[in-house]
Amino acid sequence: MFSEDSQVWHHKIVCNMMREGEFVGFMRAALFLLIASALHADDWPQWLGPQRDGVWRETGIVEKFPDGGPKVLWRVKIGAGYTGPAVAGGKVYLMDRQAAARGDVPGNAFARGIIPGTERVLCLDAKTGTQLWGHRYDCTYTMSYSTGPRCTPLVSDGKLWTVGAEGNLFCLDATNGKVLWSHDFKADFKARTPMWGFAGHPLLDGRRLICLVGGPGSVAMAFDKDSGKELWRALDAREPGYAPPTMIEQGGTKQLILWHPQSVNSLDPATGKVLWSHSWEIRAGLTIATPRLAGDFLLLSSFYTSSKCFRPDGTLVWEGNSFSEKNTDTLHSLMSTPFIENGHIYGVCSYGQLRCLKLETGERVWETMAATTGGPLVRWANAFIVKHEDRFFLANELGDLIIAKMTPQGYEEISRARILKPTTTDPRRAVVWSHPAFANQCVFMRNDEEIVCVSLAK
Repeated sequence: MFSEDSQVWHHKIVCNMMREGEFVGFMRAALFLLIASALHADDWPQWLGPQRDGVWRETGIVEKFPDGGPKVLWRVKIGAGYTGPAVAGGKVYLMDRQAAARGDVPGNAFARGIIPGTERVLCLDAKTGTQLWGHRYDCTYTMSYSTGPRCTPLVSDGKLWTVGAEGNLFCLDATNGKVLWSHDFKADFKARTPMWGFAGHPLLDGRRLICLVGGPGSVAMAFDKDSGKELWRALDAREPGYAPPTMIEQGGTKQLILWHPQSVNSLDPATGKVLWSHSWEIRAGLTIATPRLAGDFLLLSSFYTSSKCFRPDGTLVWEGNSFSEKNTDTLHSLMSTPFIENGHIYGVCSYGQLRCLKLETGERVWETMAATTGGPLVRWANAFIVKHEDRFFLANELGDLIIAKMTPQGYEEISRARILKPTTTDPRRAVVWSHPAFANQCVFMRNDEEIVCVSLAK
């Protein structure tokens, strides 16, 4: 909760007061510590938050938006991108893209073009939005859906790691943006740019930085976080997919889950050795949603191919069916990671259906369109789900932030506010497809034109 220095300082205050017999002073110090603890602000330093579980644990957060909506603290113009922000140490980190004036931009989002331009890593002051530093590098895009970078930055111990849409991995000094080391996945490891770019959010495990790479024998690679030295590489597949490396722990044993379009794999995170593997052909390579572990159940979900639920030892518990894009049974997630709580799954399906399923069987409990489109089925309609105390925050593709309760009894919307306008037009409609960050009693959301900081404090 407190830094080592602050702990020492607080201890000295209390000890001095006790020696002097100042009981009143002691009680004041105790009250001060209590208040400081209550006002502690969490960071959001990586994909899905501090524990990578989509849970926001800060206190003092609104239960309902005030009349007129929550207060906007600042707005800052940025370039395009899908990258969600990371917030740590009073700073906001994000990536964007600036296309060159001339570029072969395909009219069909599924087509690949040759699009010159630059990617940027930006660092902003979390209180004001003032840019503190930026790192820019040339980056010609060759993937479809060429708006901008995909991966949320990762911040830890004064370092920042970023992965661009064409496979540029950087380790930067989080204070000033100085490049400490870097890798080019295509040049260094013979990887090929996936159809929709490099999108697997990097994972930190001790001194190991684990990334989706995709070259021969290197679907996943582990690097020394401080030096960039290769520690191990593992798995071979036609393409690496997009699902981020995911760490689970069961019975005191850690497993690294790597889900690429041909199989689900469990690896020893220390060595990259395969512990178990389950073949699973995924149409169009769409392994995107983050695998989720709840108790003795490991859930994976894909747009075309439905869901599968495993035991942590790789035993299949149940699987859904895919009859068509619209006629689906369990859950067919695209980019939104499902949330699991009290034996139930809450997730967004293939055409925007927010569904509740029984975890043990995959049986559907209820369905609603209220959180996404408000009514019609729309291909790939989306909402990101974050849990806070007894309620959820949902950020949909319309730019709305929703406070709602989700239980096996149904969906109950409490409050809604329009935070951003949709700008990304890759799916032939304007959307917001960037995951927000929740930190410092605020939400940080971006589109292709701006990032906004909105207070969610009571």
